[in-house]
Amino acid sequence: MLATVGDRLLVHAKSVGNPDREGEIIEVRGAAGEPPYMVRFDDGHIGLVFPGPDAIVVPAQRRV
Repeated sequence: MLATVGDRLLVHAKSVGNPDREGEIIEVRGAAGEPPYMVRFDDGHIGLVFPGPDAIVVPAQRRV
């Protein structure tokens, strides 16, 4: 998984009925775009994220 600042991180919910989480990647701490990422989630929470298999990066240029 590779990302750049401005990309969006989408984390799928682990159970039915819970919402997915989405946020903007504001800092890439790994080498060459690798995790971990500092993410500002849509609810305002900022956290260091080590994405698992339930997460995808949506590149900024693909957003509409």
